[in-house]
Amino acid sequence: QVRLVESGGGLVQAGGSLRLSCLMSGARFDSFVMGWFRRIPGKEREIVASISRNGVNQYYPDSVKGRFIISRENGKNTVYLQMNNLKPEDTAVYYCAAQRHASSYTITRPAGSYDAWGQGTQVTVSS
Repeated sequence: QVRLVESGGGLVQAGGSLRLSCLMSGARFDSFVMGWFRRIPGKEREIVASISRNGVNQYYPDSVKGRFIISRENGKNTVYLQMNNLKPEDTAVYYCAAQRHASSYTITRPAGSYDAWGQGTQVTVSS
């Protein structure tokens, strides 16, 4: 059974940086498209990044493009989210997600397409 565990959240001042990590166990990591999502209180869960199985392709919505970077180390079963120039509106619970996929180059946006989720990690950005 796939298990995802996030780490790296915390409190940071506006303009600061954080790096989130997500470790997968229970499955072959390089078989999965990986994504990061966030849930802001009172809003729907939204995607902040997705990365293909081979790491070649990434997706970012406009709200984080140029500030967040997703990467993965298949040898370590880990996906990362580097968050730079953080803003108070980035405050949310961040979740990693995994989708088993046949293509090495696909990224995935809809939350409903992902098969497994972590428990989430809180990121708070103070102004």
